[in-house]
Amino acid sequence: MNERKKVVTQTSTSGQAAKEQNRVTRPQVDIFEDDTGITVQADMPGVSKDRLDIQIDSDTLSIEGKAEIPMPEGMEALYADVRSTRYQRSFSLSSELDGEKADATLKDGVLSLRIPKRERYQPRKIEVRTE
Repeated sequence: MNERKKVVTQTSTSGQAAKEQNRVTRPQVDIFEDDTGITVQADMPGVSKDRLDIQIDSDTLSIEGKAEIPMPEGMEALYADVRSTRYQRSFSLSSELDGEKADATLKDGVLSLRIPKRERYQPRKIEVRTE
């Protein structure tokens, strides 16, 4: 039986952090794993590259972004479904992942973050020699 360890877990908040969380939106996230690493995709509509902050500190991945909702000149919003324009989410990462080699792209409001596994955790092909 091939058992897999969790390489990503969501971190919890408490106390002041929980109050702060009430003022932010948790982006919807999909996490995919393959033999060489993980890909995190987060829906962050309205967030531009310069208003996005991604950090990996030790074993914690933090994603924060501030959406900019353009308003036509001379108009004001009478009603908006969007309650917060600030996104925030964090996850605990397995030591298998190499945060130093993470790579991120932002396209059409979707953040894609690739975090590879450390080489010693990646499958490797064994060369067979003949004698």
